[in-house]
Amino acid sequence: MRARQVTDHYVAGVRCAVYDSGPDDCGEAVVFVHGNPGPMEDWADLVPAVAEFARVIAMDMPGFGKSERPPSFEHSIAGHARFLGLLLDELGVERVHLVLHDFGGPWGLRWALDHRERLAGLTLINCGVLDGYRWHKYAKIWQTPVLGELFQLMSNKRAMHAALNRDNPVPLPRAYIDRVGRYADRGHQRAVLRLYRNSRDPRSAFPEMSSELAGDSLPVCVIWGDGDPYIPVRFAQQQRIYFPGAEIHILEGLGHWPFIDDPQAVLAPLTAFLRRQVRT
Repeated sequence: MRARQVTDHYVAGVRCAVYDSGPDDCGEAVVFVHGNPGPMEDWADLVPAVAEFARVIAMDMPGFGKSERPPSFEHSIAGHARFLGLLLDELGVERVHLVLHDFGGPWGLRWALDHRERLAGLTLINCGVLDGYRWHKYAKIWQTPVLGELFQLMSNKRAMHAALNRDNPVPLPRAYIDRVGRYADRGHQRAVLRLYRNSRDPRSAFPEMSSELAGDSLPVCVIWGDGDPYIPVRFAQQQRIYFPGAEIHILEGLGHWPFIDDPQAVLAPLTAFLRRQVRT
């Protein structure tokens, strides 16, 4: 991502850092939505290849990365989905190819359910519709009052590196840990606690979800690191309940951040899928 293509946008009064490869008058875009801990720099190894044939947009959602951390922001699935929609409206994007990861999954899916006519394609990377999902150990800590605050207070880059590498099948690069730590200020920590506490039952954000959500018409690509310790790989195949025509790519030996573990392993199915869907 080139720095000059990252600019600040004010959406509902909240400053949001946005990468936009342009051109601005193109109403079709591939939109990358990060999860926790973010930020949009997570996509740095994927965006240049996709930007060769499509307009690409990525953002730091409120509370993450370089974006503002307003105490009053609604950190919930609905709140972030609403913000995403307002941002896409401001950027003039009418035909959307979503690429989602982690919490970007429920944020993007909630937006998609409210704007089905604008959704042109969907890529789910270690996320999706998670029927029967049980929260991982860190989520349970963050969801617990006082314990979550203490856990965040004691967190540091060294402890984070050790904990994530203990969980992940591939050692995460130090640069990734440094990036996460760079943005992990109090505002970010507050956002994470509120988000997880407002999402104890993520399925409740999708009351109208049914097995007929997409039928066979919506192009869907599922990419999943099979060593994900937080969202198990069994959920990859489950996506066909809701997206019967989905193509599914299981990446052996990769974890929750497969695009960090092995960017090329993700790029191959991702770019092949998107090239078939993007009109521009």
